[in-house]
Amino acid sequence: MIPVPTGVRVWLATGHWDMRKGYASLSVLVQEMLKLDPHGGHLFVFRGRRGDRLKIIWHDGYGACLFSKRLERGRFIWPTATGGAIAISAAQLGYMLEGIDWRAPQHTWRPQIAG
Repeated sequence: MIPVPTGVRVWLATGHWDMRKGYASLSVLVQEMLKLDPHGGHLFVFRGRRGDRLKIIWHDGYGACLFSKRLERGRFIWPTATGGAIAISAAQLGYMLEGIDWRAPQHTWRPQIAG
C-alpha cells in the first residue's frame, strides 16, 4: 500500500489513458486537462483502456513517484464520468488496489497459484 499522508487527496482521472506514458507526460495531463497541480502532493490515478492496469503519480515534495499495478484477472472499478477527476479517500484507493469494488467493498478473485 502507498503510504498516503494525512491531508493528501486521491484523484481518479476519469476516462481511459495511454499506459505507455510516464510521470512527465501524466503530470502534463493533470496540469492541462484536470487543471490541478501535479506537484501539490496529491495522488493522481489513471486507468488503461482494458481496465486491468493503473498508474499513480505522486510528488512527495522531494521527488516524483510513479506507481503501476496490473490485475491478473478482472478490472479496476472506474467511474463512468469523463473529462475530469473524482476525489476518493485513501481507504477507497486501498480497496481499489486490492481489486475490490471501492464503492461497496467485497473481495473479487484472488490467484491461488503463481505462474
